Amino acid sequence: MRINVLQHTPNEGPGIIQQWSQERGHEMYIYHPYQFGNLPTANKTDMLIVLGGPMSPNDNLGWIKKERVLIHQLLDEHKPIFGVCYGAQQIAKTLGCAVKKAPHKEVGWASVYLKSSIISGIPKKLTALHWHEEMFEVPDQAELLFSSDLVKNQGFIMNDNVIGLQFHFEPAADNVREIAANDTQYPLQNNDLHQTGEEIIHHRVPSENKRVMAQLLDFIANN
Repeated sequence: MRINVLQHTPNEGPGIIQQWSQERGHEMYIYHPYQFGNLPTANKTDMLIVLGGPMSPNDNLGWIKKERVLIHQLLDEHKPIFGVCYGAQQIAKTLGCAVKKAPHKEVGWASVYLKSSIISGIPKKLTALHWHEEMFEVPDQAELLFSSDLVKNQGFIMNDNVIGLQFHFEPAADNVREIAANDTQYPLQNNDLHQTGEEIIHHRVPSENKRVMAQLLDFIANN
């Protein structure tokens, strides 16, 4: 399987998604459309991963609009798509949903709660990394997958091939350090989780996050 990844900032890479791809024997191609302007074509995409970033789907940028064209094509072809943070927002906007300011800015570690029984074996409560102040509306065609204490719309699942998460399961410890070390001011500005960058870095990455990340990817890849 050819997995095409859209990365939107240097410090938010695929993390353990890349490990999952390697363990399953897939080929991964990572694109940086914000820098180079290149996007994969639908016919050379077996699975699409849309990562997070500091931009908004509401920004009037050509490459952001072109991403949604690609997402729309893959939705029509029923190919697996996984979106993280901005990536989940892009999928929701492609489906006609609003992306807007969340009621709370969440930056740091906080609990998320499973709201769907579609994928078996996922714990009812998990601890995830949050790094956002916008949120998506859940598409009419989708089902709410996760919520947090501060923001209801934390994840959605559509059919058997599309998942969007507002939070992050994909970072390993090195990735968390990279995110926090390079985006030092963001946790300090009106953060409703009241965590500093240092506190975020020194929080243990839950071991179950890698397993759950694999469960989610296996589900959409194998259906």
